[in-house]
Amino acid sequence: MALNVEEKQKEYEKLVKEIVSCTKCPLYKTRKNPVVGEGPLDTKIMFVGEAPGRQEDETGRPFVGAAGKLLTTLIEDALGIKRSEVYITNILKCRPPGNRDPREDEIRACTPYLWRQIRLIEPRVIVALGRFAGRTLFEKAGLVWRSMKAHRGRTYKAVIEGVEVVIIPTYHPAAALYNPTLRTQLESDFRNVIRPVVDKVLGRARETEKRETKQRTLFDFLKHG
Repeated sequence: MALNVEEKQKEYEKLVKEIVSCTKCPLYKTRKNPVVGEGPLDTKIMFVGEAPGRQEDETGRPFVGAAGKLLTTLIEDALGIKRSEVYITNILKCRPPGNRDPREDEIRACTPYLWRQIRLIEPRVIVALGRFAGRTLFEKAGLVWRSMKAHRGRTYKAVIEGVEVVIIPTYHPAAALYNPTLRTQLESDFRNVIRPVVDKVLGRARETEKRETKQRTLFDFLKHG
């Protein structure tokens, strides 16, 4: 049975407390702040990255550094929605020292928190930012992960924790910051793949469709007038 707003908030607060006091892997020893995630609990759009970086560790917020600024720009400019309208989190809730890649034992220890977030929020779309996010979500959904190159910019219907979602893997914004080719592909994914799915989920007509409809209606009016 679906939870109401108050029940969701209580469960979320309980989850936050658990993450703040978590000692399931050694990362708690070196973190400054765990990064749970942020955004509305009733959103239909979720972004999942890999792990917090230095600025995220200092602030306790996801995607607030340079990569976060790029992500915010992509969400607001390419998708036409506010960052505050989506939920953003990571596979790992604590920063790996030196921003190294997540380790398998850390992923196993931390992902139960992500699965609970998905159950609570019940998103319709999950954008997987980076190969670790993509692979982890694919494995949970029973899908075969090959590589980011093979899967990026494609949509995959899946069920995670009983929630029907569309998973869209794409490059992590951090990888695109200093690689013009990856940045172009990332922007293309947002505009040409993620945007149509978001529009459909939110019940929005694309601007091109609006223009075509308007022009067709006007033409028909003149033709039959």
